[in-house]
Order: sequence, then structure tokens, then C-alpha cells
Amino acid sequence: MTAGANTLADSLERVVGAQITGLRRLSAGASRETWAMDAEGRGLILRRDPPEAPDAEGMAREADCFRACASAGVPVPALVAHGDGTDGVGSPYLLMERLDGETLPHRLLREDRWATVRPKLVHQFGEILGRIHAIAPAEVPRLEEDGDPLTRLRESHAVFGEDRPAMELIFRRLERTRPEPVPPTLVHGDFRNGNLLIDDGGVRAVLDWELAHIGDPREDLGWLCARAWRFGERPEVGGFGSFEDLLASYGQATGTYPDPEAVRWWEAYACARWAVLCRTQAERHLGGTEQSVELAVLGRRIAEAEHDALLALGLTGAEMIADPLREPAPVEQPDVYARPTVDELLSAVTGFLREELTTEDPRSAYLAKVAANALTIVRREMRLGREERAAHRARLAAIGCADDGELAARIRSGTVPDDDPDIIAVVRSSITAQVVVANPRYLAPARSA
Repeated sequence: MTAGANTLADSLERVVGAQITGLRRLSAGASRETWAMDAEGRGLILRRDPPEAPDAEGMAREADCFRACASAGVPVPALVAHGDGTDGVGSPYLLMERLDGETLPHRLLREDRWATVRPKLVHQFGEILGRIHAIAPAEVPRLEEDGDPLTRLRESHAVFGEDRPAMELIFRRLERTRPEPVPPTLVHGDFRNGNLLIDDGGVRAVLDWELAHIGDPREDLGWLCARAWRFGERPEVGGFGSFEDLLASYGQATGTYPDPEAVRWWEAYACARWAVLCRTQAERHLGGTEQSVELAVLGRRIAEAEHDALLALGLTGAEMIADPLREPAPVEQPDVYARPTVDELLSAVTGFLREELTTEDPRSAYLAKVAANALTIVRREMRLGREERAAHRARLAAIGCADDGELAARIRSGTVPDDDPDIIAVVRSSITAQVVVANPRYLAPARSA
């Protein structure tokens, strides 16, 4: 272990009163550190705030959720300890039991190992969400209702002062079509494929409660159905099963059958929320709080989330667009430089990070792949950026806008209707171009029937 890991192990030994061995940081989690260890034969997991961004109140709220859920029969890991970091752990944390199972969506969705488990999951999701939403808000008194969710999302987006016409169009549509509210409940806030530990019996534990709050229970249902958590698979609920089966199992568990159109609204809201969360995470890197290639790349995923929101609102569709990197870049070599070209150098480093770099540390291996993705984005933008910027300016000029700022302001103020086909076409073309650079495969239809 490194010196820092040794110091952390010493602190954890004082917390649990047992010798800590095998301490290692896992790849999971962009917002918090996740560490695995053993304490004299007992497997434990530490979830810790980054030392440069402590949130003791947030961690205490999450600990409250673990306790309330354990009492309500919601499958969660047993909470061993939690603290504000002043005991030497370094920042606010939760320490919980380590359970066996799988969380990685690509394995759960595609490996034969999980073929018999997959059909069970949607029904279990509905039942578990029913138990979560049955917990009285009084059981988690530190959690408060944060007011109108759409207003809050708009305000979170506005903090960055960036002109994104797609977000303004999405906000307008959501405002115009919002469903009638229902009584607030405990909401997990991030209940999805990737935050659920799965074993041979199905859902072993619900993880990552940091976004829990009091709100509309249909928010969890819509979030679970967001396209980002299907990882390319067709079934609408995390890639595992149907929307109708989810609502049916939830209704059977609660006695309340949600309005499907209202859940669809929350699905579109979820996509917009994911866009804002990506930008919020990226700001930790861009603002200098935490240098992280993982957080930086999240900033380019905003366009994927905007695409999904437009898709959920019926304003765009899936398309097959070839990756521009499949074709060799033209070699326009200035006399002053020798080959390899910039593109060829980036390609070589990308290949090294993806294929040749070997490390036993899972976190480093994961970040190497993220870094390779970042370089791939750079290569695509180098090929397409100049032409697309010119095309975008021409599209804006055709609708009488000088730039994205003017278009965003017009949509936000209602100067132009949110169903104007010319406005929608400009927004759709812009987002498609951004996703082509970030990840062209994301635009394709789902792979399975």
C-alpha cells in the first residue's frame, strides 16, 4: 500500500477495532471514493468524500437512509460506521459490509452468467421501489423537500452561464407538459442499473444513496427508465425488461398504479437532470477543485443526455452515423513537421492506453480507458470541428440568430414557440453533431429486440 493508504488503514483500524488488510481503491464512483478491505475476515466497503470536497451533512443524511431502509426491509448493506472524517479517515464517510454480487451493467446485461437472473429484475425493482416510497419522510428528518424540481434544475443549469439551446427547449417542453403532483415520499434519486448489486437471487442491495431526497416517487421510476442506464439495450427498464412490467410490479407492491404518461415525463426530466449532473461533475475539474480525466470527460456526455431528453420528448430519433475515425485522416503535412501527424500520435497513445497499458490496479486501468476515450473525442473534433462550426453558424443565420446565446434566450423567453420545426431542427442538428464527436454509437438504435 502507499503511504496514504497505510495512514487510512491505521485510521480505519481505530474505527472498527480490527486489523485492516487488503485496502484498495475501486474504480467505481466519480463523486466519491470507494475502497474495499478486510477487517479480520469481514469484508468492508468505505465510501468517502474526496478530501477536497467534504460534505458531512450529506453523508449523515445518507447514513439516515441506510438505517431507515434496513428497518423497512429494503435490501441495503449493513452500516458499520459513519463519521465526519475528524477521526482520521480524512473526510466524511460511510463504512458498510461488503456483499458478494455484480454491479457492472455490461456484464449483467450481456454475460450468460446472468441470463437466468435478468428476467427477475424488473419485478424486483418495482417491489423495492415500493418499499422505499413507503418510508415516511419523518423517518429521515434530515432530508427535506427541495421545492419545485424543474425550477431547481433550471437554476442548477443557469449557474454555469452557458448557452445551450437544447436545454432551454427541453425545459420549455417539460414546463408545458408537467403532470399533477402526488404526495412526496423518500426518493432514492439514483436508483438504476449500476447502483444495484445483483447476485443469483436478483437484487442483493441498493447502493449509493447520496442523491436521496424527499420528492415525487415517480422520479425514481422515470430515472430507472432513462436511456443512459440501458447501456445500448432495447428494454426500457435498465435494459432488463418492459416499462409496463415495472409499473405493474410497483402497483402490486404499493396498491397505487402510476400514470404512465406522468412516469414518461419523469423519464424526460431524468435525461435533463443527467445533463446537469454531468456538467456539475465536470465543473469539479474545470473549476480546479479536483483534477480528473474522468470528470473532464463527463462534460462531453451532456450532449448524450440532451439527445436522450429530446428523444423522450419526441423531438429527435435514432440514427446510424459511421464513426469518422473509421476512415484514415487526410495527411496534410506542413514542411516544418515530420510524420507521425498529430492525429497519428493521438491514435498511437489511444491504442497504448486501451490495449497495451497493463496494471493490477482496477482504478488505474479504468482511468486509462477514460483517457483513451478523451483522446478519441479530440481526434474526432479535429476532423469535424471546423466544418461543423461553419454549418452550425449557417443554420443559426437561417433562423435569424447570431449565436447560441441568442437562440437560447429566444427559447427561454418564449419569443419563439417550442414546437417551431425550424427551431427544433437547428437544436437537433447541433446535438447530433456533438454526440458524433463524443460517441457516435450512442445515436444508433438499441442493439437487441
